[in-house]
Amino acid sequence: MAMNRVPDSRGVRRPDGTSIRYSISGPDEGPTVVLVHGWACDRTDFDALTGFLPDGYRVLAVDLAEHGESRSARDVWTIEEFARDVAAVLDAEEVTECAVAGHSLGGAVAVETGRLCPERVRHIMALDALHYLFLFGAMDDEQAQGLLRPLQDDFAGLVRAMVESGSPPGTDPALKDAHFAKMAAVRQPAGTRAFEGLVAWDMDEALAGVKQPITVFGVRELVTPEALDRLAGRVDVVLVDLGSHHFPVESPEGTAELIAGVVSARDARAVTGTRAGG
Repeated sequence: MAMNRVPDSRGVRRPDGTSIRYSISGPDEGPTVVLVHGWACDRTDFDALTGFLPDGYRVLAVDLAEHGESRSARDVWTIEEFARDVAAVLDAEEVTECAVAGHSLGGAVAVETGRLCPERVRHIMALDALHYLFLFGAMDDEQAQGLLRPLQDDFAGLVRAMVESGSPPGTDPALKDAHFAKMAAVRQPAGTRAFEGLVAWDMDEALAGVKQPITVFGVRELVTPEALDRLAGRVDVVLVDLGSHHFPVESPEGTAELIAGVVSARDARAVTGTRAGG
C-alpha cells in the first residue's frame, strides 16, 4: 500500500543560468535514495514509486537541467554535467550517504554521480539502463552518426523507435503512446543535446572508474546474452518482469521493492561489518 508522502519542492542554483528543481520527502535521518529520470522524462515519473518506498526513507527525485521544472542556458550537455546537477542537490541537502537509482539515461548519470561523489554514493542502481549496447556500448563514428542523424531529420521518429525498442512483445499500445507523447514533448535543444551526450558517453571508462557496487535491473525480454557477457564481473544484473523499459512508471510498487531490497541489504552488510569489526 502506498504511503501518504507529501514531498517538498525545492531548488538549487548552478552556473550558466541553471536552476535544478527536485522533490524531497521523508525524515532527515533516514536512508537516502536519490532518483534520476531518463532521457526526455522528468521527476514525476517517480511520484507513485516514492509512495511505495519505506516510510523511514528520505527520498530525493531530481529534474535534470531543462527537464521537468529545471531550467538552464548551459552549453555543455554531457552525462558528467548532468551528474553535477545531482551532486548540487546532494550538496544543498547536506547528504553524506545515499544510494542513487537512475532510469535509462539516468542510469548513466547515476554512474557518473558515483564517480563524482565516491564518499557519498554507496550504491548505484540502473533501472533498465547500461545493458542496451547499441546505445550505451562503445561505437565508432559511423555507428554514432547513425544514431544521431534522426535527431535532426525525424526527432519524433527517433522517440517512437526508442519507445518501441524498449517495449517487449505484448506491451499495451496505449502505454507506448503515453510514453511517446511525454518524451516527444521534451524541451529543446536539451532533448537533442542530452541524447548526443549519452551517445558520446564512454560507459567502459565510467564503469572502470567507479568503485561502488552497481545493480542493473533489466527487463528480462530485453537483456541480451551479449549484454550479460559485456557486463559480467562489473555489475550485478537482475532480470525483472515488471513491464517495459518504463517499468518504474508502470510498476511503481515492484520497482520500489527492488530499490528497498538493495538499500536494506547494503545497510545489513554495514551493520554486520561494524559488529564484526567491533
